[in-house]
Amino acid sequence: MCIITTHNMKRHATAVWSGSGTEGKGTLTGPSGVLDQTPYSFKARFENEDGKKGTNPEELIAAAHAGCYAMALSVGISNAGSTAEKLDVKANVKLEKTDDGFGITSIHLDLKGSVPGMDKATFEKLAKEAKAGCPVSKALSAVPISLDISYE
Repeated sequence: MCIITTHNMKRHATAVWSGSGTEGKGTLTGPSGVLDQTPYSFKARFENEDGKKGTNPEELIAAAHAGCYAMALSVGISNAGSTAEKLDVKANVKLEKTDDGFGITSIHLDLKGSVPGMDKATFEKLAKEAKAGCPVSKALSAVPISLDISYE
């Protein structure tokens, strides 16, 4: 059973930007140290397909969604009396030019999981429930979210 010690949490991060929108540069910082003046820029976001020249908001949304979803599914599996051996979640966030400018048009979760002793149907049910119930999925509900499930 999941034990939550607090009902209210606040998290924050700081963005600092200097320069124009297309030529400027920024950094992202959070209290955990994972983001510690992590660089981001227009060029890194739109002109660097492999993403190795700095992060971007879509990568951070994908990481947040994959992490939240995996944790929510793990809690559901635990509440069902099992323990996940491994949950591997890849979140793909699609940013496209639309009539209103750029927008996130879809998110796709690709789940590969292994839970000893759990049947595939139960795993798939819990996976779908976690997609609907994880806090980041709820926050991103204005965007279509799809899910592919692979169970070992």
